Amino acid sequence: MNLRDKLRGLLVRLYARRVEGHLDHAQVPKHIGVIMDGNRRWAKAAGSTTAQGHQAGADKIEEFLGWCAETDVEVVTLWLMSTDNLNRPKEELVPLLGIIADTVRSLAADGRWRVHHVGALDLLPAHVQTALKGAEETTAHIDGILVNVAVGYGGRQEIADAVRSMILDAHDKGTSMEELAESVDVDLIGRHLYTSDQPDPDLVIRTSGEQRLSGFMLWQTAHSEYYFCEVFWPAFRKVDFLRALRDYAARHRRYGG
Repeated sequence: MNLRDKLRGLLVRLYARRVEGHLDHAQVPKHIGVIMDGNRRWAKAAGSTTAQGHQAGADKIEEFLGWCAETDVEVVTLWLMSTDNLNRPKEELVPLLGIIADTVRSLAADGRWRVHHVGALDLLPAHVQTALKGAEETTAHIDGILVNVAVGYGGRQEIADAVRSMILDAHDKGTSMEELAESVDVDLIGRHLYTSDQPDPDLVIRTSGEQRLSGFMLWQTAHSEYYFCEVFWPAFRKVDFLRALRDYAARHRRYGG
């Protein structure tokens, strides 16, 4: 690392401390969703392989969760893989699924996070299902940040699964379709989502400069604030995170009012 890079790094750290020092923890979002975008473009720019890009993105997660813990965030939803991603070429998909399984096991072994899977479990390979189920079971007792790992996740798929669950639940209880139709409201559907009993995201961060939802938590983010960051996910820094929190704190949330 040359002198210029060292000085730049020092200035960024000093700036991050200044931003953090002025951060009002009372205005920190309690639930943050993250669309972790840009792994492949980061790898291409760095002259690395796609798998190395995905691994670099996975390596960023525990650092990010550490920043969340420092700022009193209570719930984090990490979008690791969409249902659309399952259609990627086998030579990319197989290593990515292995990285995700290893990441989930690492999060569980850390001992600080309570891991919860959100997504269509049955669409995933057996070894990934085992990793996700094991992480949930071994961390269920932990009183730390609730970390939703969205794997095989799609917003439309979640709503379809919620409706299916609602109908099957009514059938098991002997409720007629007419009675079910009369009882359907947003709260009933909400109770059948992957994130049932969780607060909706206050803030959603998307990296890489893309400015679209891509189906992320379509139901839960009706009133969420979004923050779009130009940097690729593997290069996401604490100062970028703090800027997102500062931007969120400066907004006036009206919830449609």
